[in-house]
Amino acid sequence: MKILGIETSCDETAASVVEDGVKELAFVVASSKDFHEKTGGVVPEIAARKQVEFMIPVLNQVFSTVPKEDIDAIAVTQGPGLIGSLIVGIEAAKALSLALNKPLIAVNHLVAHFYANFLNYSADAIKFPALVLVVSGGHTDLVLMHSHGNLEHLGSTIDDAAGEAFDKTARILGIGDYLGGVKLSQKAAECKENTLAGTLPRPMLDKDNYDFSFSGLKTATKRVVEKAESGELGDLAEKYSVEALACEFETAVVDVLVGKAIKVARDFNVKSLLLGGGVAANIPLRTRLQNETASLGIPLFLPELRLCGDNASTVASAGFFNQKFVDFEDLSPNPSLTITD
Repeated sequence: MKILGIETSCDETAASVVEDGVKELAFVVASSKDFHEKTGGVVPEIAARKQVEFMIPVLNQVFSTVPKEDIDAIAVTQGPGLIGSLIVGIEAAKALSLALNKPLIAVNHLVAHFYANFLNYSADAIKFPALVLVVSGGHTDLVLMHSHGNLEHLGSTIDDAAGEAFDKTARILGIGDYLGGVKLSQKAAECKENTLAGTLPRPMLDKDNYDFSFSGLKTATKRVVEKAESGELGDLAEKYSVEALACEFETAVVDVLVGKAIKVARDFNVKSLLLGGGVAANIPLRTRLQNETASLGIPLFLPELRLCGDNASTVASAGFFNQKFVDFEDLSPNPSLTITD
């Protein structure tokens, strides 16, 4: 079964064709990041306008590889995301559905992140129950996947998502606005030794639940910066550098993410652990998970770096494995869609 996936939940315009949920036949992503770089962040109206501009060329590029007549169904992101952006993708999917007489499949953007792993590995290799750690700019969630479509939401952030905390902290450190999280990680990688180890808190790591909180960590980082600027760091003054503080912040986030994930893995005796979302590209996070799961004997599945960000291959794969067919008139954007909706 060949499924065309369409993804426009934020600032990317993406289309892919995936066969039987695991084999990519076409993969195209057009980004408007150059425009958002100028404004220091994603401007929803600009994102949607660019998606209108990019959609037809992106689809034409896909259809130059896989003839549109070969498509069996169309999967499209329904939410969550920016309302204007979601509308662009959904209307394109509806138009193709009418023109090609193909069924529509509604896909949850967050759930689609799970399926980056099914594109990397044999579907049979991932055993259930599987724990999925979704870490992105807008979400941080722990989900128990009993089977395709049977999800149990165990925990999430009570304030800032991990990716959001990365971006905001990058601004605090003065190392970037748009895509600040990536720049923070690059700065942290320049640190030869974490001379500030243990300076920042590990929020909620010792709590007996599966939730996260990163707002306080961001605030604690800001206080260190303010003390450094005012000469009030005391004994830490000689150890302080932007690189060291970036490293300590990243280490603190990774400590919490991995600690909570391993707690769930033990409590629920999971047979697989999957990572998904934009922050899944973070190298220290991937490395720590590899080390921790190896010691527990839990198979770990990591997505290719190109599949960590928003793309349509994951949407097509999720569409195949879940097949939530919807009538034309019933498909509408849901910017507040939750992970188990």
